[in-house]
Amino acid sequence: MRTIDHWINGTTVPSGSGRTAPVFDPATGIQQAVVALASTGEVDDAVASAVAAFRTWRTSSLSKRAEVMFRFHQLVLEHRDEIANLVSSEHGKVPSDAAGELARGIENIEFACGIPQMMKGSFSEQVSGGVDVYSIRQPLGVVAGITPFNFPAMVPMWMFANAIACGNTFILKPSEKDPSVSLLLARLLKEAGLPDGVFSVVQGDKVAVDRILEHPDIAAVSFVGSTPIAKYIYSTGTANGKRVQALGGAKNHMVVLPDADVDMAADAAVSAGYGSAGERCMAISVVVAVGGIGDRLVEAISDRLPRLKVGPGTDPNAEMGPLITREHRDKVASYIESAPDEGAVVVVDGRDNDLPAEGFFLAPTLLDNVKPGMRAYDDEIFGPVLSVIRVSTYEEAVDLVNRHQYGNGTAIFTRDGGAARQFQFDIQVGMVGINVPIPVPVAYYSFGGWKASLFGDANMYGPAGIDFYTRTKTVTSRWPDPSTSTVDLGFPRTR
Repeated sequence: MRTIDHWINGTTVPSGSGRTAPVFDPATGIQQAVVALASTGEVDDAVASAVAAFRTWRTSSLSKRAEVMFRFHQLVLEHRDEIANLVSSEHGKVPSDAAGELARGIENIEFACGIPQMMKGSFSEQVSGGVDVYSIRQPLGVVAGITPFNFPAMVPMWMFANAIACGNTFILKPSEKDPSVSLLLARLLKEAGLPDGVFSVVQGDKVAVDRILEHPDIAAVSFVGSTPIAKYIYSTGTANGKRVQALGGAKNHMVVLPDADVDMAADAAVSAGYGSAGERCMAISVVVAVGGIGDRLVEAISDRLPRLKVGPGTDPNAEMGPLITREHRDKVASYIESAPDEGAVVVVDGRDNDLPAEGFFLAPTLLDNVKPGMRAYDDEIFGPVLSVIRVSTYEEAVDLVNRHQYGNGTAIFTRDGGAARQFQFDIQVGMVGINVPIPVPVAYYSFGGWKASLFGDANMYGPAGIDFYTRTKTVTSRWPDPSTSTVDLGFPRTR
């Protein structure tokens, strides 16, 4: 059985912990590898390597760092099919979803290529007689990222591209469910000229996570995952004196007003609800039908579902793949089973679909007449289950969204510009789409939700990422008046 190891100080390092976890092909249900689970000592080894590398990397020029990022960008483009295939084989994404993930990750590498511009400080001359004040940005030191299974390529790129470009060294703890992509990215970074020790990969579970959160030489931790774990990461990391980015769960609503284009809204609901099998924090999981549009919208969505092809990532025609594990598939299916007892209507039951015999598949499911208080509404399902809630007015829709514990992303579909503008003003959610179902910001903005979707105030990537991975130093300087000098410097001694 193939073993997936760590990457420390520029090379693969076999684990000595004796602990491993299985890595499955979700499309077949067959175990394809084991991944090493680090001991605290192996985390310490990675940190020691990163500390040593920081001394040199921190002094590297901005042009050198940008050059490495440009080379890495080119290598990722050259290996994009290989990376996408790894994502498909361990996560289960179909080709279009894997390619889309990689494209959004590449945007962040492109942003990091502009690091010379973004590291600029500010300068104020003559704030007092002979006194100047200026600020400079400096890296933090060793930083770490703890990333989820659902985006094994993109989310690490959200973190390490900016962190490394700013002059930090970076330790990645990827999900143990799909860990191979992280090692390929490490090899490409080395090929791009990144010095050994600047980027490390520590495979592992809670043992590795806790050591990262406690280690005194790690200055900052970035995390994306579920809300309970995000809360734990934030509270533990900050208690140990670290900067922490902690992005949590979501329950994203798509509000459809009576004047909306029904076909456009239905297409958006299907792609945003069932893409990547619903395993993404920006997936639309609730459609809020306002006024009399509900029947037409439910019919339009349900008509599209039989045409959505479910299959393995090896099928170029597949539009939705399996879920990550058998256990998660069964948990998602339990929401479908309990929905009628709570009063919801199962319009399309994904358990009844003609699914592949092997693997962790569940077809798209559509629930109608869902209400707050039902499990299908209150919980983050993280699977291909789309719920429809019906309300009478715009005000009811906004109140519904604002009362939910999560505030990651939301969208409104309407032809009315005034209503759309009012919605972006009223809604208490971090990322808003107007006739755009998944409003993930481009790389030169930043990603982050509100309420239980974000702990602390540090958003991810873009300008917020540069702020997170650097700290500002302000210098106040005064030089002796040259008119008092007795040395002939060859210029007038007056100011």
